[in-house]
Amino acid sequence: MICDSHGHVQMLPAAERREVVARAFAAGVERILVPGTTLEDSRLAVDVAEEHEGLYAAVGLHPHEAKDFDEDRDLKAFEDLLRSPRTVAVGEIGLDFHYDHSPREAQLRALRAQLAFADAHAMPVLLHNRESGAEMLEAISARPRRPNPGVFHSFTESAEYGTAAIALGYRVSFSGMLTFKAAENIREAARGLPLSAMLVETDAPYLAPEPHRGKRCEPAFAVETARRLAAVKNVPFEEVAAATTANFDALFRRGAP
Repeated sequence: MICDSHGHVQMLPAAERREVVARAFAAGVERILVPGTTLEDSRLAVDVAEEHEGLYAAVGLHPHEAKDFDEDRDLKAFEDLLRSPRTVAVGEIGLDFHYDHSPREAQLRALRAQLAFADAHAMPVLLHNRESGAEMLEAISARPRRPNPGVFHSFTESAEYGTAAIALGYRVSFSGMLTFKAAENIREAARGLPLSAMLVETDAPYLAPEPHRGKRCEPAFAVETARRLAAVKNVPFEEVAAATTANFDALFRRGAP
């Protein structure tokens, strides 16, 4: 059994979602976490999770949208969405200094507010971190330590960076990028980090792994990433499946069967 710890199922065409979820289950992906990126997208993520067994939701504002963040409005709405038993995390939140679709100060302000919100509700966070590693570590290091604070989604930093994140209690999740031919740096990081802190994900509908490059990504493809992770770690696939599923359930406690 595999868990897709980050799949935007709500972004797929509504008419196809049931088939997409069925394909995931048939492939051995039995749990999927559906992250929100805006307020409306978060509402849809919760709705989709409530419609399908095995699906769970996260609610949050993506750093691309930080310029529109209204702390009072958005956090009140997210608090309402936490009432759903299918809502198990806050995210996708974080920093993106590659695209800079929102000013960096706005991104930092939204991140800090949502980290505090997650702390207040004892919820793990899903962290988006692109070309913002130092600022991200500074932001999460400033928060009080607590169990299961969250996961770095689609991890692309070094093993050294991952070790620092894990020391703060965070886990790291590998997407289909792990399988890309040019992504030896990500495989090198995976070799140097413990399986006990890892999850796998698709980031569907993005980042389809080999051999599906060029196709729309979907949660069933998490199996390919898990297979590559097993090869990188030189362990049986079953060991990766068991470890990443255990980590999913430990992090998203409400997501356990």
